[in-house]
Amino acid sequence: MDTIGKPPAAKQKKKLNKKRVALVASIALVFSALMFFASANVQQTAAALPKNISLGYFDYQAPTIRYGLMMDTFQVSEHTIEANQFLSEILQEHKMPYQQIDQLVQNAKPVFDVRNLRSGKPYVILNADTTNCADYFIYEPSVYGYVVFDLKNLTVKKVEKPIESRVSTASGVIESSLWNTMVDNGLSYELTSKMEDALAWSIDFHHIQKNDQFKLIYEQHFIDGEPVGVGEIRGAYFKNFDNEYYAFYYENDRYNGFYDLEARPMKKAFLKSPVKYSRISSRYNLRRFHPVLRRTRPHYGTDYAAPRGTPIYAVADGVITKASYTRGNGNYVKIRHDDVYQTQYLHMNGFADGIKPGVHVKQGQTIGYVGSTGLATGPHVCFRFWKNGKQVNHLRENLPPPEPMPEEDIPHFNLIRDSLKVRLDSIEYKIVERAVIEEEATVQQQPETTEGERSDP
Repeated sequence: MDTIGKPPAAKQKKKLNKKRVALVASIALVFSALMFFASANVQQTAAALPKNISLGYFDYQAPTIRYGLMMDTFQVSEHTIEANQFLSEILQEHKMPYQQIDQLVQNAKPVFDVRNLRSGKPYVILNADTTNCADYFIYEPSVYGYVVFDLKNLTVKKVEKPIESRVSTASGVIESSLWNTMVDNGLSYELTSKMEDALAWSIDFHHIQKNDQFKLIYEQHFIDGEPVGVGEIRGAYFKNFDNEYYAFYYENDRYNGFYDLEARPMKKAFLKSPVKYSRISSRYNLRRFHPVLRRTRPHYGTDYAAPRGTPIYAVADGVITKASYTRGNGNYVKIRHDDVYQTQYLHMNGFADGIKPGVHVKQGQTIGYVGSTGLATGPHVCFRFWKNGKQVNHLRENLPPPEPMPEEDIPHFNLIRDSLKVRLDSIEYKIVERAVIEEEATVQQQPETTEGERSDP
């Protein structure tokens, strides 16, 4: 029989067997690689693998990797911590003996205090066999990381998620308020706060007006491709009335902070205001009509209205000389900054932890919280400023300048400044039309405020 061009059946069968062996070897190789990725706790690499792998006659579904574990091998139960719910209660529901729970809690202490579980936060239970104790309890206190409780080996580890940082830009033109403009432009409160921090010593944000302009270069943080927060602002520009302000972030091994076009520190000896997100409800006025006492009486401070509980900051480094209560001042704190300047903060709802006479505080440190204690008609802080023993209007003071940048650092700073300025100047303004402009923000809906007694010397 002529078999030219057609291999014998035995050869055909042998060739087919070789293909099958190669296919099986390929499947084994891919599976081994996937197991390596899972055991090595390389979530990012595993996530980058194709989800569907075609191997000849088969389609292989890549496993789901989360928390460094192959989720497909477990029954997954996702929940949130309920009010007054404890770890022991959760784990007992998943068949873990109390004695082992107690040992797990002890082992966790150097890593995570289980008393810090917070209601509303998510957690995951992983169980390979629901007839036995669960294998893992995984708690996520924030988007930045998670805590893995290995219930079989009674070990605990805290994992920080890798953060990707990208440089972004933002801009806007004020229509009604800075906060409304930032929200309308899709920008976060966190970014607004950091812009205020960068420019707080140069701009009185209580006096911005319609058509003021801003531009920003900043770091946007991402986890798993989702935006999670804002990093450093690298460069900022603000036009207030006819004045233009630039702030450039500069850092070396000795110091870091914001500097202006002339390499002068933006950070001054004193902050412009002791609270953020507030408004001036009453100014320094020696002939002010007192709304509670119903008579003309000097007002030696500046009132900043803000929601109850808003943090109050020390405007400069100093030492607490008083943290007390009087009928007029309510809860108040007084700080000595040097032989010339002192500041005072009245009507606090309460003091921050550790605030007492003799304690050193830093500029920007929280010393208390906005309230309406003493003679006050609404939540606010009455801010008093003392110079050489006399109360003065701090908004009109020429305060001492900060230390300048050393001459040897200026050439390097100029390179960074020039690069950032070119990019800031090239940003186009984003203008968003508001359907309805809310002229009064929530913070501006506070009742008019006042305080009673002349502040203690």
